[in-house]
Amino acid sequence: MPHPIPFDNTYARLPERFYSKQNAATVPAPELLRANTALAAELGIDPAWLETTEALNVFSGNSTADSSEPLAQAYAGHQFGGFSPQLGDGRALLLGEVVDQHGTRRDIQLKGSGRTPFSRGGDGKSALGPVLREYIVSEAMHALGVPTTRALAAVTTGENVLRQEGYLAGGVFTRVASSHIRVGTFQYFFARNDADALRELADYTIARHYPDAADAEEPYITLLERVIEAQAKLIPQWMALGFIHGVMNTDNTAVSGETIDYGPCAFMDAFHPNRVFSSIDRDGRYAWGSQPEMARWNLNRFAETLLSLISEDSDVALEKAKKSLGTFTGLFRAEYDNRFRAKFGLADDAPLDIVRSGLSLLAKQDVDFTLFFRHLTHGNRNELSELFKDPALFDNWYSAWEAATQSAPDTAAMRKANPILIPRNHRVEQAIQAAYGNDYAPFHQLVDALAKPYEDRSEFSAYEQAPKPNEIVHQTFCGT
Repeated sequence: MPHPIPFDNTYARLPERFYSKQNAATVPAPELLRANTALAAELGIDPAWLETTEALNVFSGNSTADSSEPLAQAYAGHQFGGFSPQLGDGRALLLGEVVDQHGTRRDIQLKGSGRTPFSRGGDGKSALGPVLREYIVSEAMHALGVPTTRALAAVTTGENVLRQEGYLAGGVFTRVASSHIRVGTFQYFFARNDADALRELADYTIARHYPDAADAEEPYITLLERVIEAQAKLIPQWMALGFIHGVMNTDNTAVSGETIDYGPCAFMDAFHPNRVFSSIDRDGRYAWGSQPEMARWNLNRFAETLLSLISEDSDVALEKAKKSLGTFTGLFRAEYDNRFRAKFGLADDAPLDIVRSGLSLLAKQDVDFTLFFRHLTHGNRNELSELFKDPALFDNWYSAWEAATQSAPDTAAMRKANPILIPRNHRVEQAIQAAYGNDYAPFHQLVDALAKPYEDRSEFSAYEQAPKPNEIVHQTFCGT
């Protein structure tokens, strides 16, 4: 008999005010839609177990695995700048933790598993669409090399959930993360003036994610600096791929530096720095070009929660935190510049004028971000020219680019920085709508295509194309 998940939990042993323990809601007729066998093996889970009825019951919430201790985590958060002192897992349960094949502790969580004390009047369930979206995009992000939560399984539940669009098929998503500790987790206890819980949470975070900080002269300043570094590396990776998170709230900012919560996220087709897709981001707070500033804003909120731990003298604590926060811009800029130099095929010390002029041209000409950079690796001037409304403007820029690269860019290195495949919004939407019609083939094909996004594979060439005018997705939705 294949062995089930080898849970080894630590978060469940933190004080009870960190969470609410409970089991998932049962569902009437679960069916396994997809399981990630490669990830399972990495987690020390027998891939054969994924095909068992026991696994289906665990992934749907119909039963609790041995050694699992399901709990809904407490956290707060700034959502579009407004603070909510209590959010928490309103439709998710942390089943427990495993230690993977690399010795790294990983969370396994159900999303769409029913009501919790944090549900705020919601049903705690998930429609199938958000389950498929998170599976597709999180696995694509992993394949693209971006730190991210992962998809272990997706199941249909055999029940319908009521949403604005009407009744929709339900689903449950099984997510894997380095942890689900968020900036909002710290804010939850900060808002309650719970100094003991803040210290325990900080110590737990250090032990789990940044153990070198434990031996530092100032461990809590070191924790702050490690989280700053992680975010300063993460956001440029998003931007270099044309990715827009859509809801960079503090409760969606993982202290581990992983991308978490794929709600109204999107990858740009035509480039513009002010591009927004999220239907709830009416003021463009989380536009593509605003993401660095929003990351810094979130880090400021994180620093606020640590001040009492940094020093008993509030003035001293504030000065030390400000000094650490001041490093974000330089760290971000270095990572951003390196990634865009790589995309344009520039030397490590090359001036950035060609990057700035190139992005400005793309924005003015409404050029597809992914296709432009991938075609740039081909060195075919005529092929690239076809992407532009005004080929003359492009021709002038291309001559300047040739001069900047001395007509000898490292195209092999450029291809490693410029994927040919991304989870284009219209393809994700097509897969979701097909699934609501009980056709799961587009979902499976899209996941398979995105597994190797930097490789030219003729069988998936259709997924490379930009959307036709009638296929363009103008808005994405959070799915709650």
